[in-house]
Amino acid sequence: MVLAFAGFAIMLSLALGVPESPIFVSKYWLWFTAFVGANLFQSAFTGFCPLAMILKKLGFKPSAAFG
Repeated sequence: MVLAFAGFAIMLSLALGVPESPIFVSKYWLWFTAFVGANLFQSAFTGFCPLAMILKKLGFKPSAAFG
C-alpha cells in the first residue's frame, strides 16, 4: 500500500508540475515529487516511514516491505 501510494503521488505531482502536461497547475508541485522521493530514499535505509505508521493506525496490515 505504501509503495502504491508513493508511486501514485509521484506520478500525479509530475503531471501537475510539468508544463507540457495537460493538467499542469504549477512547477511548485515538483517539490512534492522531491519530498516523496526523499522519503522513499531515507526509508530504504532507516525503515522509518510515516505513511506506514498512519496506515497501520487506520487498520491496514503491515507488509513485508514495512513492518
